[in-house]
Amino acid sequence: MIQNLNNNIMKINKAFMNFALLISMIFVFGPNLAIAETCMNHGQVLPIDNEQVLQWKSSTQNQFHSRGNVSGTVDEVFHDQTGHRHFSLKIGSGPEDHIEVIYNEQFGQMPEPSVGDNAEACGDYITATSASGGYPPSPDGALIHWVHRSPNPSAHDSGFVIINGVVYGN
Repeated sequence: MIQNLNNNIMKINKAFMNFALLISMIFVFGPNLAIAETCMNHGQVLPIDNEQVLQWKSSTQNQFHSRGNVSGTVDEVFHDQTGHRHFSLKIGSGPEDHIEVIYNEQFGQMPEPSVGDNAEACGDYITATSASGGYPPSPDGALIHWVHRSPNPSAHDSGFVIINGVVYGN
């Protein structure tokens, strides 16, 4: 009986310590802490799938469109003059395994990413190998955009960017 009591006390202590850690992280990092951000695609959870995105990039025609969720390392930051953050994310081991991420700062400020930052991007994937609709091709040949909350969630899924554990776009 005393052993069961000790085990229960240890479980309560562990739960309390986990709760205290969570509260301290929220206090330190604020509401943008990436605890459990979920990428959605028409009501279904979309897991991180770098391989699928790389397959689309290598096999689809310009302007192919789908929903993507990728994770990797920032390896280049592109200059922009339109209120967007553009950066390249290394999402595979091959020399061409990069994707451009475009974040619209009208949906919240985001600091400029730095080379080496860990990042995740959930949004709309587009193969962008040549100019279309007034937009130039992506330097990476593909991009993920709409990585922010949707002004009309019933018409379009929201997205997000997580950089070094901090969520942007929500």
